[in-house]
Amino acid sequence: MSKADNETNIQARSRSSKFLKDIGIYAIGNIGSKIITFLMVPMYTYFIHDTSDFGYYDLCLTVCLLLIPFVTVQLRDGAFRFLLDCDDEEQRRRIVTFVSHTMVTTVAVSCVIAAIMAIFTNIGYLGYALGLLIAMSLQEVYSQVFRGLGNNRAFVTVGILSALGIGLLSILFVAGLHWGIKGIFLANILARVLALVVVEARVRLITRNTHWSLSAGQVGRDILRYTLPLLPGSLCWWLTGSSDRLFITHFLGLDVNGVYAVAIRFTGIINTLAIIFYQAWQETAILQYNSPDRDRFFSKMFNSYIFLLALILVGYVFMLKINYGWLVADEYKESLNYIYPLGLSAVIFALAAFFDMGYQCAKDTPRTLPAIILAATVNVILNFVLIKPLGVYGVIVTQLMTYLVLFIYRWHDMKRYFTLKTEKRVIIPIVVTLLSALPFYMSQIIVVDIIYMVAAIAVTAWVCRQELQEQILAKITKTAHRTK
Repeated sequence: MSKADNETNIQARSRSSKFLKDIGIYAIGNIGSKIITFLMVPMYTYFIHDTSDFGYYDLCLTVCLLLIPFVTVQLRDGAFRFLLDCDDEEQRRRIVTFVSHTMVTTVAVSCVIAAIMAIFTNIGYLGYALGLLIAMSLQEVYSQVFRGLGNNRAFVTVGILSALGIGLLSILFVAGLHWGIKGIFLANILARVLALVVVEARVRLITRNTHWSLSAGQVGRDILRYTLPLLPGSLCWWLTGSSDRLFITHFLGLDVNGVYAVAIRFTGIINTLAIIFYQAWQETAILQYNSPDRDRFFSKMFNSYIFLLALILVGYVFMLKINYGWLVADEYKESLNYIYPLGLSAVIFALAAFFDMGYQCAKDTPRTLPAIILAATVNVILNFVLIKPLGVYGVIVTQLMTYLVLFIYRWHDMKRYFTLKTEKRVIIPIVVTLLSALPFYMSQIIVVDIIYMVAAIAVTAWVCRQELQEQILAKITKTAHRTK
């Protein structure tokens, strides 16, 4: 092996080692918070007997997810991206100050609009929904500020404290005081705000870097040029990923949406695991975008990601099926039928999101729009066509087709930024994943489900043993360097 090849391998292992470290950091925050959220679902289903009530809360949450990008002006992405590149202390202060100025303005505008709506309309829980919108917006933006300033521990701690607070306050408000969905609203609002306040009181990154008299100058305009093209994209993302609840509520009713919302909560675990990878990959991809062996490194990560998602999907959906009987109340058990296809759609979306790094690395966010607009158009059309004849399954098929269209488009569009080479053996985990639908729906025997799950995981793990060995080697190499 030549000296150049040896150095390249060392660099690759170093990048892999950092990537694994980042995954570990983000996993602590995301998995811990999602476990608590996961545990809340059975409690909600047992104490909120009317599925339409839970469906209404889920509808309010869906609308909040639509509005968050507009309240935050997508500073969630812009703050992190510009802070990550910034080495100048003065420039960092300008970025954080610009974020704070913008958030104060947008929150004030949101309150005024909500007050006007309260006068002329009679929307249930409007004040609680506004509080949730503001709390989620602040947490989204300032968590990314912590991350962009290099304090991943603060970023993770906000997520953990927020989830822990939601869990404890939900037990108090929903199980203890029997406040129903009002309790869920209050638990989410108070926990998110308190988590942010507690962490900021300790690290003082926001207060130390915010100077209200400081002008953002050119960097503010640059951030807006980066984030504003993301706004129409966020609307399309919402149409693609969250509007299904509106279609279900309109055509099938709030009670059906309540059952569907439980399935979404459970498959959200897969999304969380994908987010862990995405957050670690986001930082690594941006930093390694200009490296000479970028295409090789990106290809390796993509192939490994396919194996990882296949293992997660098969293992998770079957474990969920085996334990579903005691996880939810009888009124919500129909949601099990939606778990597998929703999990599959989450996997396809995660693969499509991998390609998003090309736009972020090149700061070419306007190019995100064509694919998202296409996906949103497909989503809306198919929902209208399929929901009446197929019911909830029409929404699920629509989601699968939407993400598949997005994946195919981005696969071709990413060639302008980097070239990926897929290995032939990735077909095996793909086939295993698709065939898993048969035993998931046809088997009624727990032993059969366990045998299939173990066999499918074993086959996929055996095929990707090379990736596992390389990651272990990276850890061993890192440990050896430390001991020298």
